[in-house]
Amino acid sequence: MRILLTGGCGFIGSAVVRHALAATGHEIVTVDKMTYAASEAALEGARSDPRHTLIRADITDAAAMRAIFAEYRPDAVMHLAAESHVDRSIDGPAAFIATNVTGTFVLLEAARDYWASLAAPEKTRFRFHHVSTDEVFGALGPADPPFSETTPYDPRSPYSASKAASDHLVRAWFHTYGLPTLVSNTTNNYGPWQFPEKLIPLVTLNALAGKPLPVYGDGSNTRDWLYVEDHAEALLAVLERGTPGATYAIGAREPRSNLEVVRAICAVLDELAPDPAGPHARLITFVADRPGHDFRYEIDPSRAEAALSWRARHDFAAGLRRTVQWYLDHRPWWEEIQARRYGGERLGVTGARGGA
Repeated sequence: MRILLTGGCGFIGSAVVRHALAATGHEIVTVDKMTYAASEAALEGARSDPRHTLIRADITDAAAMRAIFAEYRPDAVMHLAAESHVDRSIDGPAAFIATNVTGTFVLLEAARDYWASLAAPEKTRFRFHHVSTDEVFGALGPADPPFSETTPYDPRSPYSASKAASDHLVRAWFHTYGLPTLVSNTTNNYGPWQFPEKLIPLVTLNALAGKPLPVYGDGSNTRDWLYVEDHAEALLAVLERGTPGATYAIGAREPRSNLEVVRAICAVLDELAPDPAGPHARLITFVADRPGHDFRYEIDPSRAEAALSWRARHDFAAGLRRTVQWYLDHRPWWEEIQARRYGGERLGVTGARGGA
């Protein structure tokens, strides 16, 4: 297939590009606005692969999207472009509405017009895969069952509300217009090339610098963790084997409290990069909780595993060790990010949080 992939220079999108080129014969046309969290370096070998094309464009630009469909004539869309940082959505929700809601609408309309013009065989094969988050389901209590494909929506932050809106748009375009859409919701991702504002890289880099390791509240807020390369494999499985109109809950059954995650990072660093000043856990600092902080997210991936013949390959311990080692081995990449200003602030202690 020729896949039009939005957000391909982001953390998850770049993992999908790398996996698709390494494990399949697909061609990838990456569309990315190249915001502060995008990294062309994360594409790695894709930058010189003849099966990959990178286009700098904004998904809210209707003319640009229609032109890209007309020129590249994709067989499928994988829509990953999104603003995704909860703290930023609280401080400035407008960008989240623009990209996550309006951008998805613009892309759906461009895809619908293009799909309607296709001959019958190509029209039947076409797919629009929208990649979303488990945060649209709201918060779980300690004894609640994990989220599944049938969990009602109950978003609690501007970020999750904007993603919920985009999910509803995608399903509406399937039911109203017949556009063959797929939706997947996932847990917190972690792994190589994640921007250092997210929990695991933030804690890792702060610990290496001997800075405080901020943990919201008492650290009991719980997230379900999925290694990004496992997620990339699952997303291709959804595109290739998913049923139009269906939803797939993607997870690895690896829930951890934020405090457990921070302590696990400290333990790995104590082994891989010991600090002469003492164990890294001495740096843990509890900070005031943020507004609307959901207590627990967890996904039951059973239906997706059965339908897609897919299962996550990495448990949290193995994935975390690989991730921490990657940041140790790629110091120039994150040091450059730390050295520059982005979004009007310098990267530093922003408070530990989970996040895909």
